[in-house]
Amino acid sequence: MSTVAYLGPQGTFTEAALIHFFGDCQQLPVSSPLAAVEAVRSGEADRAVLAIENSVDGAVTPAFDALARGGVQIIGEHDIAIEFAIMTRPGFTGPVRTFATHPVGYQQVKGWVADNMPEAVFHPASSNAEAARQVSEGLIDAAAAPARAADIYGLSIIADGVADHTGATTRFVAVSPVCAPPARTGHDRTSVTFTLPDAPGTLVGALSEFAARGVDLSRIESRPTRERFGEYLFYVDLVGHIDDTPVAEALRAVYLRTEHLQFLGSWPAADTSVRAGFEEADAWVDAARGGA
Repeated sequence: MSTVAYLGPQGTFTEAALIHFFGDCQQLPVSSPLAAVEAVRSGEADRAVLAIENSVDGAVTPAFDALARGGVQIIGEHDIAIEFAIMTRPGFTGPVRTFATHPVGYQQVKGWVADNMPEAVFHPASSNAEAARQVSEGLIDAAAAPARAADIYGLSIIADGVADHTGATTRFVAVSPVCAPPARTGHDRTSVTFTLPDAPGTLVGALSEFAARGVDLSRIESRPTRERFGEYLFYVDLVGHIDDTPVAEALRAVYLRTEHLQFLGSWPAADTSVRAGFEEADAWVDAARGGA
């Protein structure tokens, strides 16, 4: 049975993503995205599951920083619609003066909290389920967490389906040791990181290699390398698979322009419409070649 590391404790949204990816497995709850990735690097875990970005607060930077250390590869993704349950200890009558959840989760419920718990002071927790655990131990008055956490920690739900932003979604990725990527499906995503020489126009030049081959970029972000001031590591998500000729050609060209290029994986995209435009264009070209 595979061992899978994830941001714990039991009852997080990450655990729900883990169950989607791997079903019945040996769960290894850890305290941070870095710890989950390090468990894979060390061989303590076979796989890890990380939250990588959300539609409200953007990229989950600790996850990107962990992946950038190398030695692992993304093999899949899963999107989860995020709604929170607000929970307290059974019999708690308020008022709520202390409130906990993960900082990213707080960005998705702080409007509701301000309206309904005006006296509450926010206390950040390492995960939403950890916030629920703190409530169960009497350390915090109320928490925002997945509804399942209330069952796990014996709490009462006082509000359900809480979300300041309707349709908020978090993307989770499954991570393995470096391996051959999953087979091309026609609706895939590829992720790379790179650093550039300190010279004018290097970023424009690197990105032009994708544009010249019609490779769409679905995300580009930068993070300090933490080695030299003003030096950045760029994270780029591409629409397509490394086995797609345009993607492979673009990456070869980018390799020649960068100081370091790291492949983070190619995998099936959760949004299967991601390549619809390319497939329609391919069909048009095939029809033209066939005289249709």
